[in-house]
Amino acid sequence: MASAGLTRRTFRDRWQAMSSGERRENFWGWLLASPWIIGFVGFTMVPMVASLYLSMTDWDILTSPTFTGLKNYAFIFTRGDPVVLHSFVITTYYSVVSVPLRLVLGLAIALLMNQSVRGIFVFRSIYYLPAVLSGVAVAMMWRWIFNSEFGLLNYVLWALFKIQGPAWLVQRQWVIPSLIIMSLWDVGSAMLIYLAGLQGIPTDLYEAATVDGAGSWKKFWKVTLPMISPVLFFNLVNGVIGALQTFTQAFILTEGGPNNASMFTLLYMYLNAFRWFRMGFASAIAWLLFIYIMILTAIVFRSSVGWVHYEGELRKG
Repeated sequence: MASAGLTRRTFRDRWQAMSSGERRENFWGWLLASPWIIGFVGFTMVPMVASLYLSMTDWDILTSPTFTGLKNYAFIFTRGDPVVLHSFVITTYYSVVSVPLRLVLGLAIALLMNQSVRGIFVFRSIYYLPAVLSGVAVAMMWRWIFNSEFGLLNYVLWALFKIQGPAWLVQRQWVIPSLIIMSLWDVGSAMLIYLAGLQGIPTDLYEAATVDGAGSWKKFWKVTLPMISPVLFFNLVNGVIGALQTFTQAFILTEGGPNNASMFTLLYMYLNAFRWFRMGFASAIAWLLFIYIMILTAIVFRSSVGWVHYEGELRKG
């Protein structure tokens, strides 16, 4: 109580010490930020607190929630429902493979799109265009591409290489590789961010490297990569968070099949909540996924100390 009173006095003292112009600026700042603040509180903070409570209840939406404590979490970790932990394994496997591929491919395309040639803006638009298309529409297109009987991919494999393509979305060993291939479709979003980073590299660094006798490959490793490492870090964090929340592709193409081989965590949470009306159990899955994403993101942030370099640090060094 004493600390709360001290805080109120400190705020009042600071407010009284402000000039009329500072008060007006402070007022307009809070007023303009209020839509975001109201939206965050109403549509993010309150639902998160509600879901935390629901994760400790047994609720089927139709009846009142029954408080059960940590029963839902215990049920998960004692493998009462083994699909939950299996979904985390599937989601992690997908993320570990797809995220590095997206990072490398996005950087490779950005390097190509960073050339000074006529019409390069058209190619940049073409590569970026898939990133703005609807996820459901893209998934429906890839369903046709992966079709084992008349799909485009198997047709190309047979026509060019005489290889009998697999049943991509039906066989357990091919369903996750199929979704990983599909994840490369919208790599243009990462490409655009890389491109902005590449164009922000000072040309004098490349000129100095040329004077020192560095070739193209050495310039890439010693100048380009260190200078765009913050951009690489940004794409890595967003990629990890996005991959761990994969939903649309699996829901439209496989609904978790065959035999739960593509049962991503977010998909299983959705099925529990809105198909089987196990809202309390689904909330527990959501909080476990939230904690898992936080842990992996913290690990990525911790690792950035050794490989992310900023321009000021590089120039100082």
